Amino acid sequence: MAKVTRDDVARLAGTSTAVVSYVINNGPRPVAPATRERVLAAIKELGYRPDRVAQAMASRRTDLIGLIIPDARQPFFGEMAHAVEQAASERGKMVLVGNTDYIGEREVHYLRAFLGMRVSGLILVSHALNDLAAAEIDAWDARVVLLHERPEAIDDVAVVTDDLGGAQLAVRHLLEHGYDYVACMGGTAQTPAVGDPVSDHVEGWRRAMAEAGLSTEGQLFEAPYNRYDAYRVALDLLAGPNRPPAVFCSTDDQAIGVLRAARELRIDVPGQLAVAGFDDIKEAALADPPLTTVASDRSAMARAAVDLVLDDGLRVAGSRRERLKTFPSRLVVRTSCGCAS
Repeated sequence: MAKVTRDDVARLAGTSTAVVSYVINNGPRPVAPATRERVLAAIKELGYRPDRVAQAMASRRTDLIGLIIPDARQPFFGEMAHAVEQAASERGKMVLVGNTDYIGEREVHYLRAFLGMRVSGLILVSHALNDLAAAEIDAWDARVVLLHERPEAIDDVAVVTDDLGGAQLAVRHLLEHGYDYVACMGGTAQTPAVGDPVSDHVEGWRRAMAEAGLSTEGQLFEAPYNRYDAYRVALDLLAGPNRPPAVFCSTDDQAIGVLRAARELRIDVPGQLAVAGFDDIKEAALADPPLTTVASDRSAMARAAVDLVLDDGLRVAGSRRERLKTFPSRLVVRTSCGCAS
């Protein structure tokens, strides 16, 4: 059976092959609704399937978007990846995902692999973009959008949350309950000091404490971002002689680890210990007790990142501030902070 071609579709629909291409690719030129319906009917009748490989070779671009994230096993990044995939699907694109496990060499590996595949664009959630990775991006002159984090090594367009302001909201809320002070579970010694959400969360905690006239000395505790390692850190912290009355965690995953440690040590939350997190992952509402946290619109952020990486004019002139799209944070109050509901 002869292979159905774009010419066959055009003949049956009574139009040109260019118009067939515009319908299949949703552009770059508009097609009248009646003509679009004829083309779609012809495609269905003939069983036409576009040759994506040939299209990619001709355009030097694929229908793929590369997404590089630290660790999809962490709920926040899993939810973010899902949101990006949904947004890309709305634009007729598919997503390739690479996990770096916070290792710079793996980040470079996925950059080279995805850019070598001529992806339509690259969305990068980088823990600490190194100079080698930044040079790789420049060498390919790629369409890149930074999401969630904005490392200093690269100046591409970024979509982020108001991490600093959100942390201040959470810590102020805890202090309004009358706690003497609020401890902070930050990142690790490897957490970048600039451009990383966790470092902004810590800075927001510092500012809220300073506003209240409280010292932060000795109240910042290092912990990995995941619940399992944070749980072990929390066991030592909560079992010690200087247990804090309240803890602000830089991620919800850390906070869930703290809640688990408190339960094992028979420390009542929030009666004896108040806890707040950041990210509002879906599990936060089902935690025991439900977790007070800070949320942002991940779906809107993902859609903005996909739109930016696919649309023309991505590399616009302007200052670093003008190339930064910041989404607001909002406080989500549940019961782990001491509120009744």
